[in-house]
Amino acid sequence: MEIVMRTQTLVRADQLADMAKNQFPGGSDEYRAARIALLAEEIEFRRHMTRLAEQRRALPAGPVIDKDYRFQDANGADVGLIDLFGDKATLVTYFWMYGPQRERPCPMCTNWLGSVNGHAPDIAQRASLKILGRSSVERQLAFAQERGWGNLDFVQTVSDDYAADLGLLNADGTESPALVVFKRNGNNVRLFWSSAMTLEMADPDQDPRDAPDIASLWSILDLTPEGRGTDWYPKLEYAL
Repeated sequence: MEIVMRTQTLVRADQLADMAKNQFPGGSDEYRAARIALLAEEIEFRRHMTRLAEQRRALPAGPVIDKDYRFQDANGADVGLIDLFGDKATLVTYFWMYGPQRERPCPMCTNWLGSVNGHAPDIAQRASLKILGRSSVERQLAFAQERGWGNLDFVQTVSDDYAADLGLLNADGTESPALVVFKRNGNNVRLFWSSAMTLEMADPDQDPRDAPDIASLWSILDLTPEGRGTDWYPKLEYAL
């Protein structure tokens, strides 16, 4: 299927970058030239992200989810995938690494959910957002209360069918996370998009991650002189 993207004439990125104003006095000519060159690349990157989002939205209809996956919500009700949509046509799900075998949840998942908790009321205006885990809802909510998360809707996956079918259960008993977006069409649920960048696809000396990176932590650290580093990861607690 050929995807026809919206096109229009755009001002060259380097011409737009030349419009930048000096933000602080005293900068060297070398710094300004390098910053303008970087700004042109940032403008091109922004445009590429826009094209990427347009191409994602232009995906053809995904497969119908025929299997009757079951879940337990915070009220203890047994529900199906279509019930997780509520009154929305789109369902955003995140399967986090907090299975019953873990004493504590994954620090990386925890970091991401902490930021998403703040966005959840806004996301709820546009889509249903559900956090899926293999642990009981009560156990997930207890950790959420510990972290001060009051905006996330946790759901337990009943049986391991969902996690197994998505390839999220590893041979050593550990789990992998999954960000999956579904679309409702009448009484059918279709896959719209799911994260597909695996460990094998990572570039040398880099962790596997989506593009754009969904974790604001890394986006902020990428702005710093030290960058995100290669051997640092968030923890659940830090020494005072």
